[in-house]
Amino acid sequence: MLTSHHPRSRESQQHVPAARGGVAEPSGHVLAVGTPGPRLDRLTRTLVSTGHEVSHAEPGDVSRQMRHSPPDAIVALDDADADAGLEVIREVRAVPAGRALPLLMVTSDPGPTGVADMLRGGADDCVAETSDPVELSARIEAKLRRVPVPVENLLLDPRTGLYSQPHFLGELDRELKRVDDSRTGGVVAMVGVAEIASLEARLGPRVRREVAERLAGVAEKLGGVCDRLGWDDEGHLLMLMPGVDEDTARRELQNFANAVAGTRFVVADENVRLTPAIGWIPLADCADRAQAVAGARNAVEESIRHRDLRPVKYAAWMRGTHRLSRRTLATALRTLLSALSPVLVLLFGVGIPFVFYQQMYELGWDVGSAAYWVVVSGLVLSAALIVLECLFSLDAKPRPERPAQPYPPASAVIAAYLPNEAATIVDTIESFLRLDYPNELEIVLAYNTPHPMPVEETLREMARRDPRLVLMPVAGSTSKAQNVNAAVTRVRGEFVGIFDADHHPVPDAFQHAWHWLSGGYDVVQGHCVIRNGESSWVSKLVGVEFEAIYAVSHPGRTRLYTFGVFGGSNGFWRTDLLARTRMHGTMLTEDIDSTMRALHEGARIATDRTLISRELAPTTLKALWNQRSRWAQGWLQVSLKYLWRGLRSPAFTARQKAGLLVLLGWREIQPWLTLQILPVLLYSAWRAGGVNHLDWAVPVCLLATLFTLSAGLVQALFAWRLAVPELRRRRAWFWRYLLVSTVFYSHFKNIVARQSLLKEVLRDRQWRVTPRPGDKAVKRT
Repeated sequence: MLTSHHPRSRESQQHVPAARGGVAEPSGHVLAVGTPGPRLDRLTRTLVSTGHEVSHAEPGDVSRQMRHSPPDAIVALDDADADAGLEVIREVRAVPAGRALPLLMVTSDPGPTGVADMLRGGADDCVAETSDPVELSARIEAKLRRVPVPVENLLLDPRTGLYSQPHFLGELDRELKRVDDSRTGGVVAMVGVAEIASLEARLGPRVRREVAERLAGVAEKLGGVCDRLGWDDEGHLLMLMPGVDEDTARRELQNFANAVAGTRFVVADENVRLTPAIGWIPLADCADRAQAVAGARNAVEESIRHRDLRPVKYAAWMRGTHRLSRRTLATALRTLLSALSPVLVLLFGVGIPFVFYQQMYELGWDVGSAAYWVVVSGLVLSAALIVLECLFSLDAKPRPERPAQPYPPASAVIAAYLPNEAATIVDTIESFLRLDYPNELEIVLAYNTPHPMPVEETLREMARRDPRLVLMPVAGSTSKAQNVNAAVTRVRGEFVGIFDADHHPVPDAFQHAWHWLSGGYDVVQGHCVIRNGESSWVSKLVGVEFEAIYAVSHPGRTRLYTFGVFGGSNGFWRTDLLARTRMHGTMLTEDIDSTMRALHEGARIATDRTLISRELAPTTLKALWNQRSRWAQGWLQVSLKYLWRGLRSPAFTARQKAGLLVLLGWREIQPWLTLQILPVLLYSAWRAGGVNHLDWAVPVCLLATLFTLSAGLVQALFAWRLAVPELRRRRAWFWRYLLVSTVFYSHFKNIVARQSLLKEVLRDRQWRVTPRPGDKAVKRT
């Protein structure tokens, strides 16, 4: 039997190789696979006595142990069951790194049929358990001491199980020729990792190969249309997807990106999250392999910039060869049309409908009268929805009094653009350092700045004094989304709160957020309160409006439609969900976009008006216009992207789909519907022979007008009733809000919404930063 002639304790057997001829001769690292027991102990003694370093793995745990500590060879017991032995073989060979490793099976039944099955199944050799230990050692060493072959000459890299770069490029050449001959299509993709530079700086150059292996393992597990994987000298994973159309390739690559982002990997014995950056190019667009690889690499660089998990298709502008004059002309045209947008709104919203009603009347169709009743019904419906939200807000689900699980480590991510927020950021950081949380709380400031700023030295000094503060400059970032995406792979907390750089959450905010998350929710949105209401009449207006939004509408909608809407700042996510979801910087309301993708995954989102964070409001009408214009256009983007998809999705109930119709459909129709009152009145005056011939005292019209106006009164009353104490004391603010909203602000927001539709049509998506007044300018309420 396989027994050692020099028995020792098990501990010494695993760490001190036995001597052969009086000299210790380590012969490589062997992974012994088998169920713990006497047989595995005997095998271990045999391997140690013949000079091998030994580690162990039970069947089913082989792939994890191989990733944690890659062996030079594997010796496995068949556990007296041929099927179990074949299962171990399949497990080893399923891991990329296990494809090229020597695998020896030690069998208790050396019958020829069982041996043949194991050899056909992928084993390199089979040894009877009764064999001499010297024979087993010789068989292992015969495979370990083969004549070395340079990696570049191997078809598969022995460490990763991937095609070496030359062989992958050879495969790519063959596929490119097939595309030329048969036009079957196909895609080549390259996968980078946004964190690779920092990982290499911390853990050494070996991480590039390890990361490529981890990525390949995910691709192998998913299967799909990718049948050849390789890697290049920079550690990028290369993926060849022959014969697939672009939609299929994009979908498969997105699934791969989501799977990678949702997995925690062990790299160089460290637990890390990875952000895959995928660039791809259709084979039909490539003249040769050099163009294919260069195009995919350029797309990877663009994907790394956004860190939002979306695969990026190569475009010519990514290599800087696009025509500047053409882009300049397009930009100038968009600017001109945007400047003319008020005229265009009147043309499309008033002029064309009026002419249409006239012409249809001449043909004998009184469409204008029907349009009148449609407009009136729409206004009544809008008012009824507002009243319903108010009523349901009274019955909003209360926060659980206690957490269902102990408080875990938590993280706060503050996204900042320093040139705009240098005056507020220090005060914000100080408020976060005063938070009260019973476990570890790290505070990550993820920021971007086009040039160094003096405030950075102040922040570095604060970080030196308090290790909870982590400064994370995000090079090349142009948006909050990119800052958050960069931070989510760095945070250590089980859940993470996201905040803008002017937010001051209440001391127990993270504790209260965990009460929701520990009870089965995935995201909770808190109540944003304005703290600079005394600064101007605009900030007073916004202060009351925020109470109508966060204290009334959000809780009311959540209760009415059974799902919440994540507003971005003062929102708390389970870290794993945020890592899979990320934020898309191309969306002007990236937080609402993330909400919809999370809801499609089945996430539960709560709203809590008692979870308070105080922030700064715009103080001028221009700043308010820019902010609301971005919000309105962002909502429109989300509506266009998700409304129809949501209505068809089985992930939503009928009640939730009704909520989607209101939030993503009706909100886009309503501003244009209210505008139709003008062409309808013009048409009615034209048909009656003049304005003085119109009857303004129609009872139904008067009742509809009174009901519509009363909705604003109801909303203001509920906002005051549910407001935070410091604002509830400001009754005059609420009366002023009611007056200004009725005669001006509601029309202002409708104008913004209509302008935003034209901007989206013109693809004018410029991000206009909301100025921060600075805390010195804030009068405490």
